[in-house]
Amino acid sequence: MSSAPPPPLRVLVVEDDPVAADAHALYAGRVEGFTVVGVAHSRAAAVRLLDRTPVDLILLDLYLPDGHGLQLLRSLRAAGHSADVIAVTSARDLAIVREGVSLGVVQYVLKPFAFATLRDRLARYAEFRATAGEASGQEEVDRALATLRAPHPAALPKGLSAPTLESVTRTLRSTPAGLTAAEAGAAVGISRITARRYLEHLVTAGRAVRAPQYGQIGRPELQYRWLDGPARGH
Repeated sequence: MSSAPPPPLRVLVVEDDPVAADAHALYAGRVEGFTVVGVAHSRAAAVRLLDRTPVDLILLDLYLPDGHGLQLLRSLRAAGHSADVIAVTSARDLAIVREGVSLGVVQYVLKPFAFATLRDRLARYAEFRATAGEASGQEEVDRALATLRAPHPAALPKGLSAPTLESVTRTLRSTPAGLTAAEAGAAVGISRITARRYLEHLVTAGRAVRAPQYGQIGRPELQYRWLDGPARGH
C-alpha cells in the first residue's frame, strides 16, 4: 500500500511591488509541492497573515515600506514563528546576507531572475525539507546541507553574460524616465541589438516594462522602464 504524498509546502510572498508580488506568487505556485497561501505588501500585513495562517516558507523582499525585511524576520523569531525564508531581493550587501543567514534565511535569489532560478531554489529547499531521521555521520549531514547550495550560477539565456546584465540593469534603474535600446547600449558600451536582448530579458523576468515611444519621423521606438524605480534597493 503506497503512502499518501506529503502536503504541499505553504508559501507566503512578502513583496511591496504588486507586479513583482504577483510574479513571485505565480512562479511559486507553478512548482510542484508548493502552494501560495498569501501575499503581503508590507511588514504589518505579513505579521497579520502569519498570525492566522500556518506558513512553511516566506519569499521575503528585504526593503518594505514600513521596515526592513530582516527587522520583520527578527520580530517573527522573537514571537516564535519558525518558517524558513528565501530572500528575494536586489540587496547585495554581504553583511546583510550574513545577518539573514543567522536569522534563518536559507537561500538568496537576486532580482532580476527568471522562473527557472526560483524553481531550482524551491526544489532544493523541498529536497532539504524531505530529509528525515538520524544522520549516519558527518558525510550525510554535509549532503543534507549541500542540497540548499546551488553548485553553479543560474544559467542566463544563451549569449547573455551576468556582468553585462548587471550593467544594463544598473543603467535602467538609474533612469526613471526609461531608455531605448540605443540609449542603453550607448550608456553601457554595447550595440543597440545586444542591449535590446538584455532589456527584453528583464521584461521577460518581470523587472522591466516596454512601451512604444513615438517620435516625429519614422517608426516608434520601444522604451524600457524599470518597474521598481531607480532609488529603491529591492
